[in-house]
Amino acid sequence: MVKKDKKTKAAEKKIRVAQKQDKKAAQKEKKAKTKSKDDDSEAEDVDLDTVLAEYARQQEQFLKVTETPSEPPSARSSSALIASPSNDNELFLFGGESFVESIARFYNDLFVYNIKNDTWRLVTSPNSPLPRSGHAWCRGGNTGGIYLFGGEFSSPKQGTFYHYNDFWYLDPSSREWTKLETKGKGPPARSGHRMTYFKNYIILFGGFQDTSQQTKYLQDVWLYDCREQIWHCPTLSQKPDARSSFSLLPHDSGAVLYGGYSRVKITKTSGNQKKGSGLASRIVMSPKVHEDTWFLRVTQLDATSPANSPPIVRWERRKKPANSPNPPRAGVQMTYHRGRGVCFGGVHDVEQTEEGMESEFFNDLFAWNVDRNRFFQLNLRKPRRQTKAAPVVNRGRRQRGKVAEEELLRNLAALETKGAVSEMDMDEVDVMNGKEEEDADKQQKTVSFEMPHIRFNAALTVQDDMLYIFGGTFEKGDAEYTFDEMLSIDLDKLDGVTEIYKRDLPEWQGSEDEDSDEDDEENEDEDMEDEDDAQEDEASAIPRTPTESSVTEESTTPSMTEEDPIDSSALTDSKPHPRPFESLKDFFARTSLQWQEILLSDALRDRENQEKSVKEIKKDAFELAKEKFWDCREEIRALEIEQEEAGIGEVVSVTERGEQGKSRR
Repeated sequence: MVKKDKKTKAAEKKIRVAQKQDKKAAQKEKKAKTKSKDDDSEAEDVDLDTVLAEYARQQEQFLKVTETPSEPPSARSSSALIASPSNDNELFLFGGESFVESIARFYNDLFVYNIKNDTWRLVTSPNSPLPRSGHAWCRGGNTGGIYLFGGEFSSPKQGTFYHYNDFWYLDPSSREWTKLETKGKGPPARSGHRMTYFKNYIILFGGFQDTSQQTKYLQDVWLYDCREQIWHCPTLSQKPDARSSFSLLPHDSGAVLYGGYSRVKITKTSGNQKKGSGLASRIVMSPKVHEDTWFLRVTQLDATSPANSPPIVRWERRKKPANSPNPPRAGVQMTYHRGRGVCFGGVHDVEQTEEGMESEFFNDLFAWNVDRNRFFQLNLRKPRRQTKAAPVVNRGRRQRGKVAEEELLRNLAALETKGAVSEMDMDEVDVMNGKEEEDADKQQKTVSFEMPHIRFNAALTVQDDMLYIFGGTFEKGDAEYTFDEMLSIDLDKLDGVTEIYKRDLPEWQGSEDEDSDEDDEENEDEDMEDEDDAQEDEASAIPRTPTESSVTEESTTPSMTEEDPIDSSALTDSKPHPRPFESLKDFFARTSLQWQEILLSDALRDRENQEKSVKEIKKDAFELAKEKFWDCREEIRALEIEQEEAGIGEVVSVTERGEQGKSRR
């Protein structure tokens, strides 16, 4: 067979691409006309105010807050999942939407998941937010509870949209909803926004409003004073671009924002410049995935300030995070976990033609260390093979005397400052870490060593170092699939994905392009034909580099100031550091004396800490150790991976090895 030259192959490829584009354009135009007719007729027939009033009437039939055992929630996306701020054993799930056979359905059911008992309970109430998706909620910070704002609702065929501007408070203990009637003006209606907490304030930013004719993205920031029950909307000279679906995390000095999605106006030109014809330009809306980072600094006023005075707020631009997900993606959900954000999934849209969009979906798991402004990719690891515990070695008299002397000197030094300091009891460490023994008869769950299916708009939360992933959406052509499952991942061990529940998957919803299989075959043939060309050009290929826009943005970003809180190192300070393959329990058992000594030395400069009991000092020391453990967890995990690749399964100190190590040589 004679091999085709490059020109012939290129010409044939252009013809095939043109034919496919024409075919897809005709199909999409036909579907768009059909959808437009349906939407127009529906917009005339459906009154959303009447529909929502009927929902409210049905809800009033509930006479009191009732909690009953239930099956797990149905499949849905754009819901809200949060760990209970008052009970370490509970998760709350509210709202969301599903899209089945071109019909949208919205939910307002409140589910409570009991982690220890692996049970679901459904809460009904006479006073509850109406059905919605794309809403935001967060903990109340110093004031406790859970706060919810906004969201959206639509007609069954999404011809008409309604956005909420109501504000709610949920009591985690009584499960009772309270609609908050705040003083003064509050945020306008929106969806796709984010909220977080700072001391006794709720911080709200961004989102969008959809009027069926156009989508308006927002860039306003609002602060709600939970004590005074009033909203503040500061006027800021510098602020992030308008966006939705971004990440907003709490910080000791305010809040940190990353990424997001919006559609921006761009000018497109058309015409044949080579033939001298005029170039026509027009304004179109183009999708934009943001990659910038901002810090919202909140400064509270002193006691001499007038009552109800808002805090001082300002946005500070930060450098682009190191090792951020590439390509940038939208629909990524991020949840807060011990000074860092944990994000999963997302979608990257590549505009191929004016008629349609090609999308790439992801199932990557990242941890964003806020202090060091760096992303770390988290990969699942199979459990290490358990090794037999080393037998107790009888140390010589001199060695035993040396160890006893060192412990005595430490205790004497502690006695001079504040009482006796002793080693932590292992059971006490378990209680502090929330790792009490679970019921032996707890049902065994299926564990997979592969990341969950690619998706976007999944709901995430963390409770007791365990990440929970609920629902989400995946698209394939014109088909849309909503996941009917909840999964969990241990963020410390990363030893697999546990299925909390997972129902049988239905067929793909909607209809795919008739030529989807044909396109796959043609693309496969094209790849095989171009393989030789790729091999010839491989030597001269240019490595992938950031886009011009991202390079320009990064080069114009101001450098971090001295007051920038995102600048620290976890592995260079003089504090104790965890070792590879060392659990938090073992790390604290080994370093508890050092952490207590740090606290006791600080107590000399702080009179309030001098009044603490030994038990309180132990508890505070454990919190310091836990903070250090998670602050450098990703670096230690990288060392573990390197050592595993080198055949090292664990690290044992020389002291622990003792005479046993000598006998093996």
